[in-house]
Amino acid sequence: MLTKHRGEFLLFMGAITFSVNGIFATVVLEHMSAFRLAQIRAIAAFALLFLFAVIKRRDLLRVTREQVPLLLLYGIVGFALVNLGYFLGIERKLPLGLVLILEFTAPIWVVLWIKYVRKGFVAKDMWVAIALALVGLVLVARVWDGFSFDLLGTVGALGSAFALTAYFLIGERVLTTRPPMSATILGIGIAGAFWAIVLPIWKFPTAVFTTPMDLHGPLAGHTFPGWLAIGWVVVMGTIVPYSLVISGLSMLSASKSSVMGMLEPVFASVFAWIWLGQGWALIQICGAVFVLVGVYLADKSKSTAS
Repeated sequence: MLTKHRGEFLLFMGAITFSVNGIFATVVLEHMSAFRLAQIRAIAAFALLFLFAVIKRRDLLRVTREQVPLLLLYGIVGFALVNLGYFLGIERKLPLGLVLILEFTAPIWVVLWIKYVRKGFVAKDMWVAIALALVGLVLVARVWDGFSFDLLGTVGALGSAFALTAYFLIGERVLTTRPPMSATILGIGIAGAFWAIVLPIWKFPTAVFTTPMDLHGPLAGHTFPGWLAIGWVVVMGTIVPYSLVISGLSMLSASKSSVMGMLEPVFASVFAWIWLGQGWALIQICGAVFVLVGVYLADKSKSTAS
């Protein structure tokens, strides 16, 4: 059973690890800017992955001249700009729930691209799945609570959605010529180079590595050095989930993979409830059910294009 649904399992685990990372990222963001966190996350993750490749699998780093343009697009848009738009929404004080809803409209754009640009077949079940999952996310996030509008933040969140769309669509093409681990290493590496150019690395606030950080929740009152929390974000919040998601994408279509990614905000809310004691209202539970049903329908969809 697990072998048959390995792709779904990998995407499921990717959503969980991305969601757990939200707790640690929130803690770190109390001590540094979101953009600097995105920078150190990409650069440090690439350094570790590059070291692994040099020692164990140098073939993962081989790139032909013809592959360079697609890989640059994949790394900058699919990795760096997803985080840029997401963090911009947060920096502009847009409600986190609204930022996530806008970002996870990506499955809609993926399916529209498949149907109207690639001229592929999209089953009716896929449209229903996306609609159910999107409504479910709205209910889970309760975006109407404390709603505020900011043009730049909204543009950033929507930009994140388009970048996430590109991540799935371009990722499919990249995976036709190289293994998932190679795609992950190069994508994160290009994103790291992008951030190094945008934000001068020599101005990085290195004091954050020794700053005591409180993880809140059950560990409230106990502090840990910043390097430990950032290390978690790098390894368990970047290397592991990206490797899981890109591996899952290599086995499933872009449309199905993008809908399964909508589990992430649901899991993020669940972990916030468990760790931070944030209660769940009945309407949020209903929303979570909607998302799960939507993901199930997407997985069963007979769409032949990807």
